[in-house]
Amino acid sequence: MTTARLRLRGWREPDRDELAVLNADPVVMEYFPEPLDRAQSDAVFDKWQRNWSEHGYGFWRAETRADGQLVGIIGLGYATFEASFTPVVEVGWRLAVDYWGHGLATEGASASLRFGFDTTDAESIVAITSAMNVRSQRVMQRLGMDHEPALDFEHPNVPAGHRLQPHVVYRISRTAFHQNCLPT
Repeated sequence: MTTARLRLRGWREPDRDELAVLNADPVVMEYFPEPLDRAQSDAVFDKWQRNWSEHGYGFWRAETRADGQLVGIIGLGYATFEASFTPVVEVGWRLAVDYWGHGLATEGASASLRFGFDTTDAESIVAITSAMNVRSQRVMQRLGMDHEPALDFEHPNVPAGHRLQPHVVYRISRTAFHQNCLPT
């Protein structure tokens, strides 16, 4: 799938190395409990491959159309952790620092939402992030997603008492997306 500036494609075995570098970057992983080591990154890669097989969607490798450079991760996940709103389709992104602040997360996530509403029966899609991650919350707002404070939660995959455990939930319905969708 392509947007004005991005190519979103499936992951290939040789991509594991670049993904491991991205996942090990402490700035990129600021709103995760810790950067991932190679084994953890490979496990994430394998999980995403299974999501594609099981659900028909997942997180794509986002790269520049101009030269194929890795921008990051953008796409859809199937959230199954314990929360009042799960299981649910989730849109998400993780970009290399050099690509922050250029609207690429919004561009790619908008295309991912379109894909999600066109190919799944989901009536809504959520985005979640640490309550401290204001940058991602701004992307969610630009996507037309609404914060749903009643769904905010303590993420069960973050250690209890960790400063990043409180998470916020944004949601967009199929109808709202089609009424307000951004160009891709």
